[in-house]
Amino acid sequence: MQLYQFEKIYSQMEKEFGKIRKGEEEVYSMLLLPLEGNVLKIHREFPLSNSRRLREAIALVLFYVKGKYNGEMIDTEKFRNEDNEKLEKALLMAFDPYTNEKIMELIVQQKETDKKTQDMLKGYYKLPVMCLLRIKDSIDTWEKQSGSDGYFDFIESYMGSQIKGSEMNYTIMSPGLWEM
Repeated sequence: MQLYQFEKIYSQMEKEFGKIRKGEEEVYSMLLLPLEGNVLKIHREFPLSNSRRLREAIALVLFYVKGKYNGEMIDTEKFRNEDNEKLEKALLMAFDPYTNEKIMELIVQQKETDKKTQDMLKGYYKLPVMCLLRIKDSIDTWEKQSGSDGYFDFIESYMGSQIKGSEMNYTIMSPGLWEM
């Protein structure tokens, strides 16, 4: 896979899942806040995990998610490095039941085990994908305005005082609520 193929995942997933428009983020805050808080925690501890690495991490997560619901895992190892891998895991910890065992436990407790079918997985991942694509657009905007760490500078000023500790946060909703 070449770099242009790697970066096409954003537009492919946007066509498949849709997009959060600028100004509509409030509706999705229950998931956006854990995603953004988790990556901010990583960036604070590891400054080399910057906006550029976050954009790469989002692509890696999108390939992972696509592989989960369609069964085709794409080899993305050549695009993974120490700095984007930390951010990738932080993003997945916010919503992925296969990465965060607490989420899986809650899903099993809710007896939502039928989510394992490909259609149910695709439905489960709809909002996280839309949120990831919104974050990617925000990264693009803030990097143009404020440089290579513009996104993290914005997040720090917007919600940094509320983000404490190093524990990864997550969101879990009933799968029916994920389909808006």
